[in-house]
Amino acid sequence: MDNMLVKITGLVKYPIMIDPGVWIFDERREDMEKIFESSELKQSERDYAALGKAFDEQRKGAKPPQTNENKVTVSKKDLTEKSFGISLAPFMKNAEPTEEAESVRLYRSGGKEDIVLPLRQVEEGIVAFSNSGNPLKESGPLHFYYRDGSNRENPITHVQSFSIE
Repeated sequence: MDNMLVKITGLVKYPIMIDPGVWIFDERREDMEKIFESSELKQSERDYAALGKAFDEQRKGAKPPQTNENKVTVSKKDLTEKSFGISLAPFMKNAEPTEEAESVRLYRSGGKEDIVLPLRQVEEGIVAFSNSGNPLKESGPLHFYYRDGSNRENPITHVQSFSIE
């Protein structure tokens, strides 16, 4: 697959072009082995756990967090061995779908049939961009997963762009 750039177009205020290759350095990336484990917890449970952790750190006198937000820490071993994905939510939010938008067409390469999904389902979705440290060149550039992990074993592959309809 030659074109690894992904577009979000259609009924959006700001069309977006994304290079999934740079997501490997994005702090929002998530290990695909763990991504659905965390989504199985309810949001309130995650909030409660985070609050408890913050309280415990305050009581222990933990050192304050670093202020250098540009610091990127990436394990070379992780980059070459793990599979990563990222939530579509911030990218869909930045594109600002119009009020008329109801669905999203996932354009696919390799002769695969395009798929139309509800806007909310895509906004909450996860896209995988690497497998065992390698970009998804043969079946990518992206694989789409539902947030609940229901298609974990059979993701929507060959996703090359999104059109808000």
